[in-house]
Amino acid sequence: MRIHTFLITTACLVLSGLAQAGVKIEHWTTPTGARVYFVASDALPILDVQVDIAAGSAQDPAGKSGLASITRGLLDAGVQAAADAPALDEEQIAGRVVDLGIRLGGGVDSDRTSLTLRTLADTEQRNGGLTLLRRLLSAPSFPQDVLTREKARTIAAIQEADTRPASVLSRRFGAALYGDHPYGRTPSVESVGAVTRDDIVAFHRNNYSSAGAVISMIGNISRAEAESIAADLAAALPSHAPVAAIPPVSRPKGELVRIDHPSTQAHIAVGMPAVKRSDPEYYALLVGNYTLGGGGFVSKLMQEVREKRGYAYDVHSYFAPRLLEGPFQIGLQTRREQADAALKVVNTVLDGYLKNGPSEAELAAAKKFYIDGLALRIDSNAKLLGYLSAIGFYGLPLSYIDDYPKIIGSVTAEQVRAAFASHLNKDNLVTVIVGGDK
Repeated sequence: MRIHTFLITTACLVLSGLAQAGVKIEHWTTPTGARVYFVASDALPILDVQVDIAAGSAQDPAGKSGLASITRGLLDAGVQAAADAPALDEEQIAGRVVDLGIRLGGGVDSDRTSLTLRTLADTEQRNGGLTLLRRLLSAPSFPQDVLTREKARTIAAIQEADTRPASVLSRRFGAALYGDHPYGRTPSVESVGAVTRDDIVAFHRNNYSSAGAVISMIGNISRAEAESIAADLAAALPSHAPVAAIPPVSRPKGELVRIDHPSTQAHIAVGMPAVKRSDPEYYALLVGNYTLGGGGFVSKLMQEVREKRGYAYDVHSYFAPRLLEGPFQIGLQTRREQADAALKVVNTVLDGYLKNGPSEAELAAAKKFYIDGLALRIDSNAKLLGYLSAIGFYGLPLSYIDDYPKIIGSVTAEQVRAAFASHLNKDNLVTVIVGGDK
């Protein structure tokens, strides 16, 4: 409770400090090959740390989708004994977190596994939290009883999700976009059931490598302290070569997939693999999508589908870039009997936008939204940590945050049209409808 109370009472003092001044990002590589990104900040006596490893769900073996997620979920289920420390089970780890007043977190996406730590920066709590984080990284015990429990919980969640049209849409849409590519795999009852403890141990051993790791830190510590912390965390990981690269993404053949479902609402997704996070045209796509479907009530899709025709409460579009081509998606829900009519409007709006792009007034509004909103997206250490980790993991320039307003401000309508034309092709667009009249 100490760390939470402190943050609540002091956050208002630092909301705009980082946004008003340039963010100085320091970068180096540890002796074992981990890349480190550090911002010194004395605004709060807090240290935030994130460790990103190229061990996302795209590394799941065929037939065992869910392995990366289960492995990450079991990291804090127990740690092995060390020469100077006893073994800990999950209750003891939870108790240690409470005693230290720290916060552990993280997760798994297609590209990476993440572990995060937030701790007060004083030596005792900081060292206690970092020691625990290091043990979770280096010596998880993966207890069989916890694995059995978590597999049962995960399978039950999948079975429940398979009854919901939104979950069915997400799974089938990903499969339609990516086919047999690792980005298209999702956990199933069968794949999770096939995961063994030996699989988890091997996945951790083979994928959790310091050579592919990114360590991001922001907080009230010195550069020398940051170097020591990063070296210690990196040394906790094996030093073998990084995992194999994810195979290239192929564009799908455009198709319409209809899936029966008794829901009163038809759930619709339209899209295709579109953009890498490192693609220089990402900024033009981001700005352009605000007008198409990312700007809420000012977007063309919302105006045509909801405001003029009342086909949907919400309709939106977005680009979700990854290491390789992440999806572009338009999504909406509508009454099942009007699914085809709503889809026709969506396609008409998209066709028109691919041809014409935004007007100058729409472009100006989109750029203003992203430039003015940057301050709120880096107004805390935790938010800035997310930018640090993205800069490191996706190989973005160190000046990314400072350059962002200038890059967004320089986007032209012609650049938007060109970016959309090169990344979206009607012949490759996949449409999935769950529910709806045939």
